[in-house]
Amino acid sequence: MKINKLLFFLLACCLSACTVPSRKETKAEKQGWRLSMQSYTFHLFTAVEALDKTQQLGLHYIEIYPGQKMGEGFGDAIFGYDLTPEQQEQLKEVAKSKDIKIVSSGVWTSSREEWEKVFSFAKNMEMEFISAEPSREDWDVVENLAGKYGIKLAAHNHPNENSYWKPEILLDYIGNRGTLLGSSADVGHFKRMGIDPVPALQQLQGRLIAMHFKDIAPQGEGKQLEDVVWGTGILNVKGILEELKQQDFKGYFTIEYEANWENNLPEIKQSIDYFNQTTEEIL
Repeated sequence: MKINKLLFFLLACCLSACTVPSRKETKAEKQGWRLSMQSYTFHLFTAVEALDKTQQLGLHYIEIYPGQKMGEGFGDAIFGYDLTPEQQEQLKEVAKSKDIKIVSSGVWTSSREEWEKVFSFAKNMEMEFISAEPSREDWDVVENLAGKYGIKLAAHNHPNENSYWKPEILLDYIGNRGTLLGSSADVGHFKRMGIDPVPALQQLQGRLIAMHFKDIAPQGEGKQLEDVVWGTGILNVKGILEELKQQDFKGYFTIEYEANWENNLPEIKQSIDYFNQTTEEIL
């Protein structure tokens, strides 16, 4: 009996020593806000290397852009719907091994004939949505495919007048359509087109699926609207976050840091720290 009690005690001690305390959920996570990485931030590197860098930053979600070289273990393959089923499974396993989920892909600017392949690929990869800029005559097509595959389409706003660069344009096309269609709002690109991001987000309330989040340097200075550490540029980042809180937004803040391409991890880390500090304050 004494031996059994001793063994039980030793086993309990071992289990206690091996137990890793669970990470405390942040206020942002409780709000339904998730930081994700846009792999174009690391376009000088492969998709596998982008996953490594995302892991180094402590992030658990990623959006991979079509055309990125896959890297080690994938030969000459590039990310997109031409990956074989075996390569798709391999990629999911690589991401899983780093505790990362591929939640989205983009930005897709596909032809009408390609959209089914894009949605089918997203479904096979277990994504939640795709970030895209459909041609203005393709909305019926993508709406039908979004419903067929259960994949959301978040329209992006590149900073040119051929895109959905201001909310009014996007809402003209999706305002009367289903909720699987929405916006992947790039707050930096809004500013680059002379649009204040806060009112723009107010217009898009109820249609925001995700954000391409950033801060940018003032025009006329050395960097001229280049991405900078969040909270140090000309965007009212705190005001943007407060607006999203007011909307009860739930979704992804996709980090697309388009500067210092060869070594931008330190600045991204500072941006993440700013995000965490600010959300702890305002939420």
